[in-house]
Amino acid sequence: MTDAPDRPSSTDIGVLLADDHTLVRESFRVLLDVSPGFLVVGEAGTGAEAVRLARRHRPDVVLMDVRMPDMDGIEATRQICASPETASVRVLILTTFDLNEYVYAALRAGASGFLVKDVTAADLLAAVRVVASGEALLAPRVTRRLIATFSGQAGPARGQRPGLEAVTEREREVLVLIARGLSNTEIAQRLHVTLGTVKTHIGRLLSKLAARDRAQLVITAYETGLVTPEPR
Repeated sequence: MTDAPDRPSSTDIGVLLADDHTLVRESFRVLLDVSPGFLVVGEAGTGAEAVRLARRHRPDVVLMDVRMPDMDGIEATRQICASPETASVRVLILTTFDLNEYVYAALRAGASGFLVKDVTAADLLAAVRVVASGEALLAPRVTRRLIATFSGQAGPARGQRPGLEAVTEREREVLVLIARGLSNTEIAQRLHVTLGTVKTHIGRLLSKLAARDRAQLVITAYETGLVTPEPR
C-alpha cells in the first residue's frame, strides 16, 4: 500500500488505485503517470485501505478491484459511496472476473462503472475521464449484462421508490430508455427532442430519485418494476 501525501491542488483527475496485486497497481500507475491529465494520489492493497485513503485524499476516481483481502471491493465501494465524506468520489470497478453477479453488486453498491482488466489502455483512460466527469460508464455490454442478471432472478424486489411519484410521464419514458441501454443521442432521436432536453430530463431524474448517476437510474428502473426484463 502506498499512502501518498495529501493531494496537491491540481486540475488533473485524481485517481486512487485499489488492488491486492502490486504488479497490477504498478502497471496502472505507470500508465496514468505517463498520460497527461491524471494524478495517482495513492495505492491500496485491501478494501479497508481503499476506504481510508479515499477519505483522506478525496480522489475523483477509485480504480477498485473486486477480490481483495480484509474487505472486498464491493463492500469498499458501498462504504465510499454511502459516506458523506466521500460522496463526490466515483468508483470504477476493475476485475478479471467478468461475471453478472459482480456487475449488479458493484452498481448496486454505488459504482459508476465496470471494466474487466483486459481493457485496452486507451479505453481505461477514457473510462476514467467519463466517470470523473460525473457520468456513468454503462456501455451496451454492461447494460446487457445487468439485464441478464435481472432476467435470471425470480424477480427483484418491486416497490415504489421515494420520488418516483414525482416523475413525469416524459421523464418515465427517458428512464425506461436509459434502462434499455440507449445513449442520450439515441434517446433524443427516439423521442424527437434535442440532446439538451434529454440531459435536462436526466438531471431531474437524478434529483427526484436521489440517484448518483446513470447506473443508479438503471437499477431503480428494474427494482421498481418500471422496466421488466425480457426472457433470455
